[in-house]
Amino acid sequence: MNYKIISSCSTGNATIIKDIILIDCGITFRKLERYYKKLKIVLLTHIHSDHFKKETIKKLAEERPTLRFACCEWLLKPLLECGVARKNIDVLHIGIKYDYKLFKIMPIKLYHDVPQCGYRILFNDYKVIYITDTKTVEGISAKNYDLYLIEGNYDEDEIQERIKQKQRECKYVYEFRAQDSHLSKQQASEFLLNNMGENSEYVFMHEHIER
Repeated sequence: MNYKIISSCSTGNATIIKDIILIDCGITFRKLERYYKKLKIVLLTHIHSDHFKKETIKKLAEERPTLRFACCEWLLKPLLECGVARKNIDVLHIGIKYDYKLFKIMPIKLYHDVPQCGYRILFNDYKVIYITDTKTVEGISAKNYDLYLIEGNYDEDEIQERIKQKQRECKYVYEFRAQDSHLSKQQASEFLLNNMGENSEYVFMHEHIER
């Protein structure tokens, strides 16, 4: 499968599938310069700047005036404010499959601290699921997909140990936020074990880097 994870962390997220689909746009335009001319659509998930970088979206819309942007309703107004033409925006609804001829797209409801979605991307011969920034994958099934791009933000045992270490300093805001709005590696692994086929591939996305 032709995919490129340009960045997947708290400082920026952007993944390209088969050269034509960009999922999330939380990086600088410079990092997209090698790829943006082939893109057919940009799929956006939520408003956080590491997934929705306004300056880059504005530049993409200027450089590629026919490029399509797809999102759920909560990102329509922010996209318009970035200068994306309304005729180039597809407002998608959770659970509905949209046919773009070369591929189909279906948004998935996720659970973050702002309105959020993931995506199923279905080619004739290849199925991809993209899930990041969610505290749970309960109710989601993706049996025998070819590629799983799924958040593995933190290790549950490690985060509990960090909380214990930081209790005296009261400096563990990230740890509590992570548990309430991000998926652990254990949760991701359980999802993968319940869904992957023999030839499936997976990548842990949005892993936290302690600084």
